Amino acid sequence: MPDSFTESSSQSIFGRLGDAIKGVLVGLILIPVSIILLFWNEGRAVKTETSLKQGASAVVSITPDSVKPANEGQLVHLSGEATTGDLVGDARFGVSQNAIRLTRTVEMFQWQEEKKSETQKKLGGGTETQTTYSYTKKWSAKPIRSSEFKHPEDHQNPDSMIGEPLATVAIHVTLGQFNLPPAIIALMHGDQPVALTDADVAKLPADLKAKTKCAGDAFYLGADPAAPAIGDQRVTFTVLKPATFSILARQTGQTLDAFPTQAGREIERVESGNVSAAAMFQHAKSENSVLTWVIRVGGTLLMALGLGLILSPLATVADVLPLLGDLVGLGVSVAALLLAIMISAVVIAVAWFAVRPLLSLALVAAVLGVWFAVKRSANKPCLAQA
Repeated sequence: MPDSFTESSSQSIFGRLGDAIKGVLVGLILIPVSIILLFWNEGRAVKTETSLKQGASAVVSITPDSVKPANEGQLVHLSGEATTGDLVGDARFGVSQNAIRLTRTVEMFQWQEEKKSETQKKLGGGTETQTTYSYTKKWSAKPIRSSEFKHPEDHQNPDSMIGEPLATVAIHVTLGQFNLPPAIIALMHGDQPVALTDADVAKLPADLKAKTKCAGDAFYLGADPAAPAIGDQRVTFTVLKPATFSILARQTGQTLDAFPTQAGREIERVESGNVSAAAMFQHAKSENSVLTWVIRVGGTLLMALGLGLILSPLATVADVLPLLGDLVGLGVSVAALLLAIMISAVVIAVAWFAVRPLLSLALVAAVLGVWFAVKRSANKPCLAQA
C-alpha cells in the first residue's frame, strides 16, 4: 500500500454560504472570548507586576546554614546546594540513583498521519479541494490512535506501551538546614540523561530482559535499534543530581512555601546556580512582560479571526468571480485585523484605567488618532471630486 493518498471533493456556492453563516456564529462567540481574555490578561499582568514589586521591597536574603525564627513568615532568598541521601528508583526497570528526582520516558515507533489540503476556486463560487493524507513513522511518547486515520489499512499502531511516564522524587531533600517540599523541587531544572549499560539490562525483570537491549542511553525493546520497526519502544531516564539552586519563598518553620502578597499573587521561584534576589526578580518581571505580550497578540489575533468570520459571507458571495473574491477576501482580512487592533487597544486601556490612567488615556488617544486618520484619508477622494 502507498504511504500517501489523495482525494478530491467539491463544494457549491450554496454549501460555502452555509459554512460562512456557521462561521458568523463562531465569530460572534470568539469576539467576547477574546475581549475577556485580553481584559483578564491585563489584570493578571498588573497583579503580577505589583506582587513582584512588593516582594522585591520585602525580601530578606539569608544564609541556609541556620533557620532563624525572626524570619518566620517572611519572604526569604537563599542559595546553596540542594542535597539528598535518598535513593530514587524505578522498580519496573530496576534503575536507581542517589538523586533528587528520577524521570522515566517511554517512546514508541509509530505511524503518524499528516493531512494537507489545497483548494481552488471555480467560476460560479464553488471550490475544488485536493486533500492528501501522508503516513510517516516517528517516535512518540503517547500512543497514536491509528483507528482514527483516514486510511488505517497497513498503518496500524499498537494500542499500548510498555509503561507510562514516571517521576520519582526524593522524600528528604535539604538546602542547608531547610527541608525542601515537593512544590519547590518541582521548580528545579537541570536534569541529565542516565547512562545505561548492558549491566543494567542484566538487572531487568525476566519478562523484560529477553526482549531488551542497551542502545545508547536507552533500553531498546525491538529487533534492531539502527532500523526501528513499528511497535519498537525505547525507555530513557533523566536524573536531577544535587546541585546549587537559588530560591525565593516564604520561610515556614524549617521548610519553604509560596509567599502571599497583598496584590494577590504568590511568590515561589527557583533558579539554577547562585543567583541574587535582584536578578531573580528581574527575571520574573521579564517573564511576566513576555507572557503579557504573547497573550495580547494572541487575543488580538483571536478577535481578528472572529471579525473575519463575521465578514466572511461577503468574500464568499464575491467568489462568484474568483478574482473579485480574492480582492474582497484580502480587504476583509485587512479590515478585520485593523478593527481587532483598535478594539483590543481600547479593551487594554479600559483594563488598565484603574491602575494606570495616564497610559490608558494615551492608548485611547492613539486609537482615536488612527481612526480619524483612516476616516480622513477615506474621505479625500470624495472631497477632491466635489
